[in-house]
Amino acid sequence: MTHRISVLLVHWNTVSDLRECLQALRDYPFTEGEQEIVVVDNASTDGAAQMVRESFPEARLLENAANELYAHGVNQAAMAATGNLFLLLNPDAKIHAGTLDTLVAFLHSKTDAAAAAPRLVYESGETQSSVRGVPAPPALLGEFFLLSRLFPRSRWAAWRLPALDYDHENEAPQPMASCFLLRREAWEKVGGMDEAFPLYFNDADWCLRAYHAGYRIYYTPKAIVTHGYGGTTKTVRRAAVWESRRAMLRFLGKHYRVNTPAFPLWVLTILVTLDAWVRTGRWGQTLGKWGGDTTPDGLRRELERERRSV
Repeated sequence: MTHRISVLLVHWNTVSDLRECLQALRDYPFTEGEQEIVVVDNASTDGAAQMVRESFPEARLLENAANELYAHGVNQAAMAATGNLFLLLNPDAKIHAGTLDTLVAFLHSKTDAAAAAPRLVYESGETQSSVRGVPAPPALLGEFFLLSRLFPRSRWAAWRLPALDYDHENEAPQPMASCFLLRREAWEKVGGMDEAFPLYFNDADWCLRAYHAGYRIYYTPKAIVTHGYGGTTKTVRRAAVWESRRAMLRFLGKHYRVNTPAFPLWVLTILVTLDAWVRTGRWGQTLGKWGGDTTPDGLRRELERERRSV
């Protein structure tokens, strides 16, 4: 079977990162089949769309009139894609020679896999802690109360997985979606990104749904990607942190409020809210019941406001 890999990129105002990402895809393409690139530009004001048209005509460019946010952008790109494999790739990620061939071969060696993720490294070459477990209530409580540091192999550490060996292949409950290879058939069975999680926890939600559908997800250290870590959101840090904490509560509400005792969820709501206040300075503001509903227009305005103030 000839594989066709569709690289799905969602971009907002990081034109330099996007250029380097696309150049790496050109320099180190998938050689064991066909490759296409779909770029969704979320109304960037940095000239990215023109750059793609002029410098990377091989990429298919979808231009949105407004910032439709990440989850919607991924779904939009997936609908336009023609491959039997989808590679979710952030603009601040750069593949290396052989990355795509290695990752595709690894995915197809795992018959029960919905997806596979590579080793992510910083520019220095240091390996990033890029794999997490399911953010279930015990794991989140362990994180907030620092039990994950005291007992790194216990269920209290099951979210950040501090004891994971990144030098060996592992099952990876929830890798970063910065570079994430999926089977199209799994995407269609599980469904696309839940747009109730427009920026954060959409990957955690998708991975948990994949597990419920009977799939597994894996990590390999043999495929390597350089990742800049937070390229799109580093200029809107406070708004991004606030939305991430809302998304955490939304995730708990979606997956755990029915079958989990009320007390640990109540404690987590307090802890997540306090954490959001400390990190953003928005003392006294509410995250909303189960994170509330994030409207694209409201979040769009908030992100743009903070970006312009930097």
